Amino acid sequence: MQNRFIDLYSDTKTKPSPGMRKAMADAEVGDEQKMEDPTVERLRERICELLGKEDAVFLPSGTMANQIAIRVHCRLGDEVIADRTAHIINAEGGGTAANAGVMIRMVDGPNGVFTGEQVRDALRDPNSRNAPRSRLVSIENTSNGGCGTVWPLATMRGVTKVARAAGLSLHMDGARLCNASVKSGTKARDYAACVDSLWLDYTKGLGAPVGASLAGSKDFIKEAWRQKQMLGGSMRQSGVIAAAALYALEHNWDRLAEDHDNARHLSEGIANIKGLKIDVPRMETNLVFFEITKPGWTTAKLVEACKARGVGMGTAAGNRIRAVTHLDVNRAEIDTALKVINGALAA
Repeated sequence: MQNRFIDLYSDTKTKPSPGMRKAMADAEVGDEQKMEDPTVERLRERICELLGKEDAVFLPSGTMANQIAIRVHCRLGDEVIADRTAHIINAEGGGTAANAGVMIRMVDGPNGVFTGEQVRDALRDPNSRNAPRSRLVSIENTSNGGCGTVWPLATMRGVTKVARAAGLSLHMDGARLCNASVKSGTKARDYAACVDSLWLDYTKGLGAPVGASLAGSKDFIKEAWRQKQMLGGSMRQSGVIAAAALYALEHNWDRLAEDHDNARHLSEGIANIKGLKIDVPRMETNLVFFEITKPGWTTAKLVEACKARGVGMGTAAGNRIRAVTHLDVNRAEIDTALKVINGALAA
């Protein structure tokens, strides 16, 4: 086993740095629900500036941000158009149905990225009393199930054009929007301009322990606050964790390019290990997906063997293994992880 466990399970595994912990300890706080927490208010202003939206609300998690957005945009029996790999379908405990009472119409985009034409084909007849009403298009950027794929801005604008022409709203799951922005060189506000609502996560590559910010128009956020209260997401002196988010935005955004470089290095190393299969060009950002082809081995067996040797990874849909690079794993540890994977397979 390694001297230090190398955890590539997810970029949510990061620990607050000493600088982030100091920012949290020194945070000026107040009652968030009464808009009296100055640190939360600074975060709100920063997010509005970053994303070009009128208002924003700080939330405990990105899943809550998705659920609130769907509840605000939709009514009972409405339908959301989303890719089949979307987080709202596969990783939110059926919340879309339980919390909002809506259906999801799945489209199948290459690597989680669908087109305006696919949205047009998925639209329901608005005059039908039998079909659910098409109400919302949900985009996930980067696409987790699509191997961390970045949405091309032109493709997103094509989806926006079709959705707006049909009278639909648009929402973005921006769990790794910062990765998409750094990788593509596209400003976050340019992506945000394509949608009516979106959220940014602080607990993935940005390295904060808690929180996400949901942004949109003033009217949208006013209703989002009501849903936040209803779902139990309202907090009190949350400036302590908002300070971590502010620190993350200031110190950990640009360095995501390092995670992308490490993910490419990991992908290329995996490609050279006999018994594994990976499509290196598909690994655009910090998510690395690969398959095991060695007879007698399963994804679970390899994950457990690597864990016993000091390297953590996770199983994913489609008989794949997922490894995620982040700020708590450096290049030398990526090289060590490759040696561990190779050694586990050879044992």
